[in-house]
Amino acid sequence: MNLSVVDLSPVPDDGTAIDAYANTVDAAQQAERLGYSRFWVAEHHGMAETLAGTTPEVLLGHLAAETDSIRLGSGAVLLNHYSPFKVAELFGTLDGLAPGRIDAGLGRANGSPAADRALGTDRYVQNPDEDHAEKIEAVVSHLYDEYPPEHAYSDLEIPRSGDETPIPWTLGSSPSSAAVAGELGLRYCFAAFIRPQFAEYAFEDYREAFEPSALGGGVDEPEGMIAVNVVCAETDEEAARLRAVAEASYKRMERGVVGTTPSVEEAIDELGSVPEPTPATLDDDEWPRAISGSPETLASLLDQLADRVDVDEVMIQHVVGNHEDALRSHELLADGVGLTPR
Repeated sequence: MNLSVVDLSPVPDDGTAIDAYANTVDAAQQAERLGYSRFWVAEHHGMAETLAGTTPEVLLGHLAAETDSIRLGSGAVLLNHYSPFKVAELFGTLDGLAPGRIDAGLGRANGSPAADRALGTDRYVQNPDEDHAEKIEAVVSHLYDEYPPEHAYSDLEIPRSGDETPIPWTLGSSPSSAAVAGELGLRYCFAAFIRPQFAEYAFEDYREAFEPSALGGGVDEPEGMIAVNVVCAETDEEAARLRAVAEASYKRMERGVVGTTPSVEEAIDELGSVPEPTPATLDDDEWPRAISGSPETLASLLDQLADRVDVDEVMIQHVVGNHEDALRSHELLADGVGLTPR
């Protein structure tokens, strides 16, 4: 199995964006050493006191200078906020900074009404799936210089390295995003840490809608990845204790408190107890929003979840109390799955 990481650049307690970005660089360099396949950074708006990952294109430029071989990408650039041509220019520039190792992760999401208004985003699009598909296709057409000679954009050029063009991925957390990815013939990554109950349905829709792509960067057969909230520790019990942070954070979000991360002790207090360890074997209809365990337990669990949606790569997302726990979790996971260090 291949493992990758998506990082949200959380701001530590009593810290600033300086600390958050330093931790993201630290995590990317560790992921490269441990043999992770790719390292993506996220885009969230209006929560910068707790999540500093607002502009993946800027952070990726810095990561390009701080790493040597790991693939770098966005998880995701939110296309509903931007011009496709501008997004293509961003990824072309990144390709010039890290030739042959850029992933263009393309998604969509609305934030708060105030954040969307400040970004100039229309929250009410008549045909959102059609609009999203058109924007993805436009980004790819710019990246791969595929507009026909008679098209108004055919003479527009973007920066490029001359090596491998950035590889496009469609990202989402719903069957509708999966269908868009399938119809365009692009790679698809599903965010199971957002809506795990739709994971299997989404990949069914992806494969049912799939058509070999005429777009540059497309694929001839379905190719997917599943993103899962995971925390690893030496024992199942200790990992469950660390998972309390994710469980409490999700409950906060249900109450409308978004973007905050409690400490382990605060999380256990809010939950009323330490969560039970994730069982080593999940029921067929069970797909937790967050899982935890020892390296051995998680190697088995990740295999189970990947097999359900027929993918061979899992992207690790986590909500943990501190940076040291996150790094240790990645280290133990790499060992449990058997990644080959670089």
